[in-house]
Amino acid sequence: MKPLAARLRPTSLDTFIGQKHLVDTGKPLQKAIENNQVFSMIFWGPPGVGKTTLARIIAEAADRPFFELSAVSAKKQDVRDVIEQANQNQQTLEATYKKPVLFLDEIHRFNKAQQDYLLPFVESGDLILIGATTENPSFEVISPLLSRSRVFVLKPLEESDLQLLLTRIEKELQLSKPFTAETKDWLIQYAGGDARKLLTLIDNTYLVFENLDLKNIKAAVGNQYLNYDKKGEQHYDTISAFIKSMRASNPDATLYYLARMVEAGEDPKFIARRMVIFASEDVGLAQPTALVVANAVFEAVRNIGYPEAQVNLAHGVAYLASCKKDRTAYDAYFSALNDVKQHGNLAIPLELRNAPTKLMKELEYGKGYEMYPEKSKSLLPEKLKNKKYLK
Repeated sequence: MKPLAARLRPTSLDTFIGQKHLVDTGKPLQKAIENNQVFSMIFWGPPGVGKTTLARIIAEAADRPFFELSAVSAKKQDVRDVIEQANQNQQTLEATYKKPVLFLDEIHRFNKAQQDYLLPFVESGDLILIGATTENPSFEVISPLLSRSRVFVLKPLEESDLQLLLTRIEKELQLSKPFTAETKDWLIQYAGGDARKLLTLIDNTYLVFENLDLKNIKAAVGNQYLNYDKKGEQHYDTISAFIKSMRASNPDATLYYLARMVEAGEDPKFIARRMVIFASEDVGLAQPTALVVANAVFEAVRNIGYPEAQVNLAHGVAYLASCKKDRTAYDAYFSALNDVKQHGNLAIPLELRNAPTKLMKELEYGKGYEMYPEKSKSLLPEKLKNKKYLK
């Protein structure tokens, strides 16, 4: 029998579950499909929330050829094969030919050279790229490709979404007894917003026991439940606890939350990025070398990866948690930024202006400039001359 995920995969937005902010009436993807507007886009979100399904629905609704590749195993030749197939179709079909949709799963796993290879085909419109990623595309997708695509953020499925999925599972499997309320609650908590995880567990349980009571479901999970017994927001709650423990200079709690993230399979680069931000935001001027250490940890985990990278992370977080904290640079900058937003482009004092031409010098640009003036002298625009940001 086909896996449940394949049997229950939606073929239109009418049966799609979740992502109401994108697919409900009047929302971006619903409007795009309704108006037959297909363009390159990137779906950013956690596993099991409908990225692949949405790509297929979009291609099907637009009646376009659909090619699917995984960046984990795909190479340049695979992309070239898609283009060649599209060219053959264009010659054969001529008037009825439509540019293909290439769905590239885990696009963040394509290196820069591979992404550069994709770029001219996307730029020319020879193919419509739909990329899927669990990583922040700002960091993992090259800027030229990102600028030619729209990014849509997909969210973990809500409890009501998973309730609907469980109802469909009951119907598909023609269960003699529906799931009990306790079983549903447990499955929803286990899934943590991930439909694929839920479907896989039920598939495995049904295959082994042919009875989907809670006892059998837990037996099918085994020790894995320790990693996944969580609500959809655990990712955010854990990183929050991790940051706040470092901020509180509590290395024990920091290391504990680090261990939870590592054990759950959190991307080490995600953790290291948060450490780099923390080094400037919270340690700041109290210990400027914190940024050096945090950057070194980021480079280490990027070059090494798990399992050894967990030691680099532990070293770094123990150091950051033990550092003195000083947010004055952070606070000063955002105070200045607030003034920029509030007052706009205030006139820069003449003495600070560049004077490359004779006319500018005659207009007193740069006049009175001192390379090393007294510290008490304000160099701010007139309206802010008495402002002190760094206190």
